[in-house]
Amino acid sequence: MTATLVARDLAGGFGHRTLFESLDLTVTTGDVIGVVGANGAGKSTLLSLLAGAATPLVGSVSLSPADAFVGWLPQEHERVDGESVADYIARRTGCTEATTEMEETAGHLGTSREADDAYAVALDRWLASGAADLEDRIPAVLADLGFDLPQSTPMTALSGGQAARVGLAALLLSRFDIVLLDEPTNDLDLDGLERLEEFVRSLRGGVVLVSHDREFLARCVTTVLELDLAQNSTRVYGGGYESYLQERAVLRAHARERYEEFADKKADLVSRARTQREWSSKGVRNAIKAAPDNDKLRRKAAQDSSEKQAQKVRQMESRIARLEEVAEPRKEWVLDFHIAQAPRSGTVVSTLNATVVKQETFTLGPVSLQINAGERVGITGPNGAGKSTLLRALLDESALGAGVVVGEIDQAREVLAGDRALAEVFAEQVPDSTESEVRTLLAKFGLGADHVNRSVDDLSPGERTRAGLALLQARGINLLVLDEPTNHLDLPAIEQLEKALETFDGTLLLVTHDRRMLESVRLDRHLRVEAGQVTER
Repeated sequence: MTATLVARDLAGGFGHRTLFESLDLTVTTGDVIGVVGANGAGKSTLLSLLAGAATPLVGSVSLSPADAFVGWLPQEHERVDGESVADYIARRTGCTEATTEMEETAGHLGTSREADDAYAVALDRWLASGAADLEDRIPAVLADLGFDLPQSTPMTALSGGQAARVGLAALLLSRFDIVLLDEPTNDLDLDGLERLEEFVRSLRGGVVLVSHDREFLARCVTTVLELDLAQNSTRVYGGGYESYLQERAVLRAHARERYEEFADKKADLVSRARTQREWSSKGVRNAIKAAPDNDKLRRKAAQDSSEKQAQKVRQMESRIARLEEVAEPRKEWVLDFHIAQAPRSGTVVSTLNATVVKQETFTLGPVSLQINAGERVGITGPNGAGKSTLLRALLDESALGAGVVVGEIDQAREVLAGDRALAEVFAEQVPDSTESEVRTLLAKFGLGADHVNRSVDDLSPGERTRAGLALLQARGINLLVLDEPTNHLDLPAIEQLEKALETFDGTLLLVTHDRRMLESVRLDRHLRVEAGQVTER
């Protein structure tokens, strides 16, 4: 079905805070619209409004035809207790909802014309969702993605990588007319990213997606919608992601130039007006002092001169008033941080000698590996291959060398966790810091008063990640371990992290599927983990 989604004069936010306003957007066949902006700018809020799951503060969202099938896949892969893999896929594809609606309307068949019409609509929607043959299609897609567990496996029993594969399977099995994707690249490996890109490019309907994966955006989107929190503005850029970066840079440079030209011109006019006033005042005083009381001619000349000066002042003030005001572009909040470094560790940071790690049905190894001080090691491989297991083995107390001080951003963001307030949990990690110092540091990472008093588990994944980065700045380390650090970070924060890594002189272990980060960050070694085996290339 050819469907069109239209947002008019849309404003979104919560409570007393408006995140964006005056937003106009049309999504139709062939559109792949990437939504970008800093964390907190309202990207997820926008998707929920487009999906009809939330009510806008102002404006409207319309769908044509009204019964078009809109699929909204939120950022978090919600795992419901007792829900199996098959049940999860049915829910995420919209098949469960379509089936329930059809069964409910079927119960009223024959009672009235309205009931019969409602059933016909529900039946059409059920068929459009792909529910009729979903059960037959699931096994092939899961097998193709390398997921070999039974469909009856509870979602809560899956690892992050396994859950990501099931989430991707649900997307590939969906048959939405309009697709709304919130951070679909999180936790996907390189193979999964390629499949996702192929899927997005092959969709016949419109797509609106939120992503912080720069390569994914560059390869897929046809249009960029920027939610600019600093300028409190929205703007649509045509021509794809790279074109957006170039056009945005030009527009920002022009905005700064316009303001500086206005500010310089206004300052010049104000200065000239001030000079004219001083001349006028000084001329009158001098004329009074120099002219005798009976010298009427000289007094008249001085009076005329004073009036001319006053007229010039009024003209200058009029020119200032007629200047078209140009607002100064607001400076965006930028995450600017460094990684505090501890004294250098011993020469050998970590050693594995024919190490074997067994976890239920999975086995890593045997692995023989030595990491030396100052080495920068990139670790890649498919989901479930054992990358995080390898990190745990390398960080085991028995493997670490002398003087090693570890700083870590783990994949599950569990370095800071629990139901206590963020400020309290963070302070325990930096006992030498005062409460004021803790709050000031967290504020530099965009975690203000409304964050530090909330429990850590109530924070968003992006907020927990920024708190973890703040911890790296608060205490010295010489071994930095990053496991998928770009997940849930916005684009400016990712770029700041890359800059911080350039100046870090300690040992680095980096696990990432972010292709641009792998290109940008300087690495000395590259380990490949696949099917529990580690190779170096």
